[in-house]
Amino acid sequence: MDKQAILSLIFDIGVVPVIRTSSAESAIRSIEAIHRGGIRAAEITMTVPGAIHALEKVADQFGDSIVLGAGTVLDPATARSCMLAGAQFFVTPALNTATIEMARRYSKPIFPGALTPTEVLTAWEAGADAVKIFPCSAVGGAKYIQALKAPFPQIEMIPTGGVNLDTAADFLRAGACAVAVGGELVDAKSIREGRYDVFEQRAKQYLEIVRTVRSEMK
Repeated sequence: MDKQAILSLIFDIGVVPVIRTSSAESAIRSIEAIHRGGIRAAEITMTVPGAIHALEKVADQFGDSIVLGAGTVLDPATARSCMLAGAQFFVTPALNTATIEMARRYSKPIFPGALTPTEVLTAWEAGADAVKIFPCSAVGGAKYIQALKAPFPQIEMIPTGGVNLDTAADFLRAGACAVAVGGELVDAKSIREGRYDVFEQRAKQYLEIVRTVRSEMK
Protein backbone atom coordinates (compact mmCIF):
# COMPACT_ATOMS: atom_id res chain seq x y z
CA MET A 1 0.00 0.00 0.00
CA ASP A 2 1.48 3.36 -0.96
CA LYS A 3 1.71 6.37 1.33
CA GLN A 4 -1.35 8.17 0.00
CA ALA A 5 -3.48 5.04 0.28
CA ILE A 6 -2.38 4.55 3.92
CA LEU A 7 -3.19 8.17 4.79
CA SER A 8 -6.54 8.04 3.02
CA LEU A 9 -7.52 4.90 4.90
CA ILE A 10 -6.51 6.32 8.31
CA PHE A 11 -8.35 9.60 7.73
CA ASP A 12 -11.37 7.75 6.36
CA ILE A 13 -11.56 5.50 9.43
CA GLY A 14 -11.16 8.55 11.67
CA VAL A 15 -9.97 6.56 14.69
CA VAL A 16 -6.41 5.50 15.50
CA PRO A 17 -6.39 2.95 18.34
CA VAL A 18 -3.29 3.35 20.51
CA ILE A 19 -2.33 -0.08 21.82
CA ARG A 20 -0.31 0.37 25.01
CA THR A 21 -0.48 -2.95 26.85
CA SER A 22 1.73 -4.91 29.27
CA SER A 23 2.62 -7.69 26.82
CA ALA A 24 2.95 -8.40 23.12
CA GLU A 25 0.30 -11.11 23.37
CA SER A 26 -2.32 -8.79 24.86
CA ALA A 27 -1.48 -6.18 22.21
CA ILE A 28 -2.11 -8.70 19.45
CA ARG A 29 -5.37 -9.93 21.00
CA SER A 30 -6.54 -6.34 21.46
CA ILE A 31 -5.91 -5.60 17.79
CA GLU A 32 -7.80 -8.74 16.81
CA ALA A 33 -10.78 -7.46 18.82
CA ILE A 34 -10.82 -3.91 17.43
CA HIS A 35 -10.39 -5.33 13.92
CA ARG A 36 -13.50 -7.46 14.49
CA GLY A 37 -15.20 -4.24 15.54
CA GLY A 38 -14.42 -2.73 12.15
CA ILE A 39 -11.39 -0.53 12.79
CA ARG A 40 -8.77 -1.36 10.18
CA ALA A 41 -5.92 0.58 11.79
CA ALA A 42 -3.87 0.27 14.98
CA GLU A 43 -0.78 1.76 16.55
CA ILE A 44 1.43 -0.42 18.77
CA THR A 45 3.52 1.73 21.09
CA MET A 46 7.18 1.01 21.71
CA THR A 47 6.42 0.88 25.45
CA VAL A 48 4.81 -2.54 24.93
CA PRO A 49 7.30 -5.27 25.99
CA GLY A 50 8.28 -7.08 22.79
CA ALA A 51 6.70 -4.36 20.63
CA ILE A 52 8.76 -5.23 17.55
CA HIS A 53 7.68 -8.87 17.84
CA ALA A 54 4.06 -7.74 18.15
CA LEU A 55 4.40 -5.63 14.99
CA GLU A 56 5.81 -8.62 13.10
CA LYS A 57 3.02 -10.93 14.28
CA VAL A 58 0.22 -8.49 13.43
CA ALA A 59 1.76 -7.69 10.03
CA ASP A 60 1.97 -11.42 9.23
CA GLN A 61 -1.50 -12.20 10.53
CA PHE A 62 -3.46 -9.35 8.97
CA GLY A 63 -1.47 -8.33 5.90
CA ASP A 64 -3.26 -5.61 3.95
CA SER A 65 -6.46 -5.94 5.96
CA ILE A 66 -5.05 -3.55 8.58
CA VAL A 67 -2.91 -0.40 8.51
CA LEU A 68 -0.32 -0.98 11.20
CA GLY A 69 1.55 1.80 12.96
CA ALA A 70 4.34 2.14 15.50
CA GLY A 71 3.85 4.61 18.33
CA THR A 72 6.11 6.28 20.89
CA VAL A 73 8.87 6.27 18.27
CA LEU A 74 11.64 8.46 19.70
CA ASP A 75 14.35 8.33 17.04
CA PRO A 76 15.12 7.37 13.42
CA ALA A 77 16.75 4.05 14.38
CA THR A 78 13.59 2.90 16.13
CA ALA A 79 11.48 4.02 13.18
CA ARG A 80 13.65 1.97 10.84
CA SER A 81 13.38 -1.14 13.05
CA CYS A 82 9.60 -0.74 13.20
CA MET A 83 9.38 -0.36 9.43
CA LEU A 84 11.35 -3.55 8.89
CA ALA A 85 8.95 -5.29 11.32
CA GLY A 86 5.95 -4.23 9.23
CA ALA A 87 4.93 -0.79 10.50
CA GLN A 88 3.30 1.32 7.79
CA PHE A 89 3.12 4.61 9.69
CA PHE A 90 4.83 6.23 12.66
CA VAL A 91 3.64 8.28 15.61
CA THR A 92 5.96 10.16 17.95
CA PRO A 93 5.24 11.73 21.37
CA ALA A 94 7.49 14.71 20.67
CA LEU A 95 9.00 16.60 17.75
CA ASN A 96 12.16 15.03 16.31
CA THR A 97 12.82 16.27 12.79
CA ALA A 98 15.36 13.50 12.11
CA THR A 99 12.60 10.92 12.61
CA ILE A 100 10.37 12.83 10.21
CA GLU A 101 13.21 12.78 7.66
CA MET A 102 13.54 9.00 8.06
CA ALA A 103 9.83 8.48 7.39
CA ARG A 104 9.94 10.75 4.36
CA ARG A 105 12.97 8.95 2.96
CA TYR A 106 10.98 5.71 2.83
CA SER A 107 7.66 7.36 1.90
CA LYS A 108 5.93 6.35 5.14
CA PRO A 109 3.35 8.56 6.86
CA ILE A 110 4.39 10.13 10.14
CA PHE A 111 2.36 11.93 12.81
CA PRO A 112 4.85 13.66 15.13
CA GLY A 113 3.76 14.88 18.53
CA ALA A 114 3.53 18.63 19.11
CA LEU A 115 1.60 20.96 21.38
CA THR A 116 2.40 24.64 20.95
CA PRO A 117 1.63 26.59 17.77
CA THR A 118 5.37 26.86 17.08
CA GLU A 119 5.87 23.10 17.41
CA VAL A 120 2.83 22.34 15.27
CA LEU A 121 4.06 24.58 12.44
CA THR A 122 7.62 23.27 12.74
CA ALA A 123 6.39 19.68 12.49
CA TRP A 124 4.26 20.48 9.44
CA GLU A 125 7.06 22.36 7.67
CA ALA A 126 9.43 19.45 8.39
CA GLY A 127 7.12 17.13 6.47
CA ALA A 128 4.57 15.74 8.93
CA ASP A 129 1.55 14.16 7.23
CA ALA A 130 -0.59 15.13 10.21
CA VAL A 131 0.42 16.46 13.61
CA LYS A 132 -0.43 14.56 16.78
CA ILE A 133 -1.59 17.18 19.29
CA PHE A 134 -0.43 15.83 22.64
CA PRO A 135 -1.34 15.99 25.48
CA CYS A 136 -4.48 17.64 24.17
CA SER A 137 -6.72 17.27 27.21
CA ALA A 138 -4.22 19.13 29.39
CA VAL A 139 -4.64 22.34 27.40
CA GLY A 140 -8.35 22.52 26.69
CA GLY A 141 -9.25 19.46 24.62
CA ALA A 142 -11.46 20.12 21.61
CA LYS A 143 -11.39 23.88 22.22
CA TYR A 144 -7.61 23.81 21.80
CA ILE A 145 -7.92 22.01 18.44
CA GLN A 146 -10.43 24.63 17.34
CA ALA A 147 -8.04 27.40 18.43
CA LEU A 148 -5.12 25.84 16.51
CA LYS A 149 -7.15 25.24 13.36
CA ALA A 150 -8.00 28.95 13.11
CA PRO A 151 -4.46 30.02 12.05
CA PHE A 152 -3.54 26.59 10.65
CA PRO A 153 -6.53 25.34 8.61
CA GLN A 154 -4.14 23.56 6.23
CA ILE A 155 -2.54 21.42 8.95
CA GLU A 156 -4.11 18.01 9.61
CA MET A 157 -4.38 17.35 13.35
CA ILE A 158 -4.90 14.16 15.36
CA PRO A 159 -5.64 14.90 19.03
CA THR A 160 -4.33 12.44 21.60
CA GLY A 161 -5.12 12.47 25.30
CA GLY A 162 -8.62 12.98 26.63
CA VAL A 163 -10.36 11.33 23.66
CA ASN A 164 -13.21 9.09 24.78
CA LEU A 165 -16.75 8.18 23.75
CA ASP A 166 -18.04 11.44 25.26
CA THR A 167 -15.47 13.79 23.69
CA ALA A 168 -14.60 12.19 20.33
CA ALA A 169 -17.41 13.98 18.49
CA ASP A 170 -16.30 17.36 19.86
CA PHE A 171 -12.73 16.80 18.61
CA LEU A 172 -13.98 15.89 15.12
CA ARG A 173 -16.31 18.89 15.00
CA ALA A 174 -13.38 21.10 16.03
CA GLY A 175 -11.53 20.06 12.90
CA ALA A 176 -9.52 16.96 13.78
CA CYS A 177 -8.95 14.69 10.76
CA ALA A 178 -8.96 11.69 13.12
CA VAL A 179 -8.77 10.97 16.84
CA ALA A 180 -6.26 8.75 18.63
CA VAL A 181 -7.76 6.67 21.44
CA GLY A 182 -5.73 4.76 24.02
CA GLY A 183 -6.96 3.48 27.37
CA GLU A 184 -10.53 4.59 26.68
CA LEU A 185 -10.66 1.93 23.97
CA VAL A 186 -8.18 -0.73 25.14
CA ASP A 187 -7.93 -0.69 28.93
CA ALA A 188 -5.80 -2.76 31.29
CA LYS A 189 -8.68 -3.88 33.50
CA SER A 190 -10.57 -5.53 30.63
CA ILE A 191 -7.36 -7.24 29.51
CA ARG A 192 -6.73 -8.61 33.01
CA GLU A 193 -10.28 -10.00 32.99
CA GLY A 194 -9.80 -11.45 29.50
CA ARG A 195 -12.71 -9.40 28.19
CA TYR A 196 -11.42 -8.54 24.73
CA ASP A 197 -15.00 -8.49 23.42
CA VAL A 198 -15.37 -5.11 25.14
CA PHE A 199 -12.86 -3.63 22.69
CA GLU A 200 -14.83 -4.92 19.75
CA GLN A 201 -17.98 -3.18 20.98
CA ARG A 202 -16.14 0.07 21.73
CA ALA A 203 -14.58 0.03 18.27
CA LYS A 204 -18.05 -0.07 16.76
CA GLN A 205 -19.15 2.82 18.98
CA TYR A 206 -16.22 5.01 17.93
CA LEU A 207 -16.84 4.29 14.25
CA GLU A 208 -20.49 5.21 14.68
CA ILE A 209 -19.48 8.55 16.25
CA VAL A 210 -17.22 9.30 13.26
CA ARG A 211 -20.01 8.43 10.81
CA THR A 212 -22.57 10.54 12.66
CA VAL A 213 -20.37 13.63 12.98
CA ARG A 214 -19.20 13.53 9.38
CA SER A 215 -22.74 13.16 8.07
CA GLU A 216 -23.73 16.21 10.16
CA MET A 217 -20.81 18.24 8.78
CA LYS A 218 -21.53 17.55 5.09
